[in-house]
Amino acid sequence: MYDPTRLAALVAVAEAGSITRAAERLGYTPPALSQQLAKLEREAGTALLVRHHRGARLTDAGELLVARARRVLDELELARHELARLAGVSGGSLRLGTFPTAGVHLLPPALSAFRRAHPHVELSVADYDPPAGVAAVAAGEVDLALTHTYHPAESLPVPSSVRLEPVLVEELVLVTSPGHELSSASSRLPLAALAGQPLISMAPHHVARREVEALLVAAGAAPALLVPTPGYAVVCALVSAGLGVAVVPEMVARTAVTTVGVRPLEGGELRRTISVAYRADGVTPAAEAFRALLRGAFGRAHQSSQGV
Repeated sequence: MYDPTRLAALVAVAEAGSITRAAERLGYTPPALSQQLAKLEREAGTALLVRHHRGARLTDAGELLVARARRVLDELELARHELARLAGVSGGSLRLGTFPTAGVHLLPPALSAFRRAHPHVELSVADYDPPAGVAAVAAGEVDLALTHTYHPAESLPVPSSVRLEPVLVEELVLVTSPGHELSSASSRLPLAALAGQPLISMAPHHVARREVEALLVAAGAAPALLVPTPGYAVVCALVSAGLGVAVVPEMVARTAVTTVGVRPLEGGELRRTISVAYRADGVTPAAEAFRALLRGAFGRAHQSSQGV
């Protein structure tokens, strides 16, 4: 019988496109994840992955197993959700923290599904700019918090009482004014093509974005306008008005209120990971049920919608 942890590892590699990115998502080191995959290949009796210089791809056997693994993992998540209901998610409260993008685009459908399943749980939502939500979980102000990290970026310490569970990884993409020459094609744009372009920047004051912005400047983008607070709606509005270009999470670009051109970047190295923070020393049945719902509601579902 296949180990569900190893099946989840294979699915993560299929979705991330590389062992390194999958390891980041799952909280493993790349060597540890490679060991899990090697054990799964021995169990399967065949090669499941082909490693190459840009990552890894599935073999035919790997494609077959991933399709089955997704069904198995979805069923396990459903069982976890139903068991949480049996364990007493019929009352009590659930205190959630979120950040603006997740609060607008991800949290509402998840909370709606949770409310239908658990109508008697009292809900509250508070807004935290990452990484403040992690601190709020550590302090007991909220039960769970959606937070994010960027890559590349300096790793910030996480309190020992808190665990982070990645639920979604999205690429950063270029946004331009409508009809801009850089958004006229759908192919991936090399960072070097940003040389000389006026950049609407969120550095140096936004710590999470600092290394991303430094990489863009190193590629030749010319900082032209500084937005020191993490206000992506404002950034996209400024881009739409022709004041410069910007690099934002794909979810932000696709849901911008103002009209912008969108272009994927070559390499897929710039990305944002959205995680749920929870206390390691005890999770309420309501919080556990919501974590299970998050994994199903916009984890693999969002990846599928991106064509992975």
